[in-house]
Amino acid sequence: MWRKRRRMNRTTKLKELLYRNSREGRKSLALLIDPEKTKGQQAWQELADRCVDFPLDYFFVGGSLVNPEDFLTSIRELKRISQNRIPVVLFPGSVMQVSREADAILFLSLISGRNSEWLIGQQVLAAPTLAESDLEILSTGYMLVNGERSTSVEYISQTIPLPRDKPDLAVATALAGKFLGMSLFYLDAGSGAQLPVPEQMIRAVRTAVGSPLIVGGGIDSVFRAKQAWDAGADLVVIGNGAEKNPGLIAEVYQFLQCYNASLNVN
Repeated sequence: MWRKRRRMNRTTKLKELLYRNSREGRKSLALLIDPEKTKGQQAWQELADRCVDFPLDYFFVGGSLVNPEDFLTSIRELKRISQNRIPVVLFPGSVMQVSREADAILFLSLISGRNSEWLIGQQVLAAPTLAESDLEILSTGYMLVNGERSTSVEYISQTIPLPRDKPDLAVATALAGKFLGMSLFYLDAGSGAQLPVPEQMIRAVRTAVGSPLIVGGGIDSVFRAKQAWDAGADLVVIGNGAEKNPGLIAEVYQFLQCYNASLNVN
């Protein structure tokens, strides 16, 4: 049975939900699906079984190198196994990762880098398609943070991550994104990062921008998820950690229910 929880309905926009949860202090959890790593009926059935018992707040879909056919299959499978109860949000690695079958897209600009292709180039190519779609477009300032290990996004984007010990640089970068009109911010140590985004940086950015903050990369335990939420993350994204430990989603989900309850959040 699907448990009764606050979810996006047909009239509630995802941005509105994120902002409302942020104001109320309600923390959220997303699972990042890399289509290249989730293939075959068995893999999807295992994910379906987990999601019935532990329904997440969001599915993110994307990766650095994704076959278009696998990408579309992933979106359809996620919609099927969740019975359209969990929003499917595109987390695109390129203009090729855009589909009208999802619910929303993080319209990312890699504001921590200086490669124009990922600041605005890919976005210009995707804009005409997005304008003709029904996707909810979420303007997101994407900031890559050094996770003590070289990641795919660092290699593909040819950008240097923000230093872990420079929260002031992260704040200045986030403020620039805010002044440019970005609605959300995403601090990411990258898939497979050895270390997650530092708590001090999360806290500093969240205080500076006051907008919903997404944090991912290197979150491979309940403890690290708790650290991110405590520091000010509104939405924690787990990807590689769940691939290595399928039981991680259940552990973090159960903790999150207690966490929100302890804050008197319904």
